[in-house]
Formats: sequence, structure tokens, C-alpha cells
Amino acid sequence: MHKYALCAVAALLIGCADTTLTTPALAQDAAPPAVSQDHAALLASDDPQLAANKQLVYDMYRIVLQGGYADRAGEFIREDYIQHNPNAAQGLEGIKDYVRATRPERPLEDKLELPLINLVAEGDYVITSFVRSEVDAEGQPYYTTWFDMFRIQDGKIAEHWDPMTRNDAKIDPNSQRLDD
Repeated sequence: MHKYALCAVAALLIGCADTTLTTPALAQDAAPPAVSQDHAALLASDDPQLAANKQLVYDMYRIVLQGGYADRAGEFIREDYIQHNPNAAQGLEGIKDYVRATRPERPLEDKLELPLINLVAEGDYVITSFVRSEVDAEGQPYYTTWFDMFRIQDGKIAEHWDPMTRNDAKIDPNSQRLDD
């Protein structure tokens, strides 16, 4: 996919999120962005390959990132996985190490319980957006949106991007569940 098309998809996702919620003046009164209640609709596509790519990312999130099953990462992720999160190492072993260091194994659930807003696929790319709760400098809670982008190659995840910086602590996305 052309990089400008990816930017357009990201802009659409951002445009779908209620960006006014991250304004500090509204932080204390803001509700989280709407979470999808119909994951089957998010996973559906008229294009069977796009549906398969979305299901691959969804199941990886559900089993590896939500469930903490690092040893199952190879079912979803290539050995030569390219990682753009500066806090995780490259390759399949890098993601396994990251998962082991950031979360315990939990019982597997049939549905992704993280606060999923949207799941978009185009070509070999899948973008997820999740509600993310934060606290501002004055200690006030607010909600924003977390994005991950994955490139699929030969039926497995080959590359990943997210907004992490080197200064960010390693995170367990399960700490972002709305029911916690």
C-alpha cells in the first residue's frame, strides 16, 4: 500500500474518534470514545483476504496480547517480524519476550475484551484503534485513542507500528479495559 493511502486511512480513523475528548479543559467531564459492541461486524468484509487479515490480527490480540500467551505468538507472527515499537526487540522472539515481561497469562476469552473502537483493513495492512485512559499533568483522567498498524505477509503478521516512544513504560493493554 502506498504511504499516502496509509496516511489517509489513519486520518479517517482519527476523524472517527471524538478528538475533543483529549482537550485538557474537557478532560474531567469527558466520556470515553464509543467502543464497538459488534466485533463480528468489524471482522466482516466482502473481500475474503481482508476478512482473514482482520481475523488474524484480532486473534493475535485476543490470544497473545490480551491472554498473555507468548508461546502462541508464532501462530500469528513471522520469525522475521519487524517491530517499530522502540521498547520491544525485533523478531518473533522479541515479541515473545515483550509479552512475557509485560503481562501474565490469563484465561482465554472468546471475544477481545479490550476497548476496541474500530478495525480497518486495506491491502496487506490492518489498523486497530482502542480507547486509552490517561491522566494529565494535573492528575485529571481523560480518554484518547491508541492505534496499532500491522502488515500481513504470507498469512502472518510481518511488521508492526504503534505510537510508543522510548520514554514510555512497557504496557499491558489489559490495564486499559474499561471495566477495570
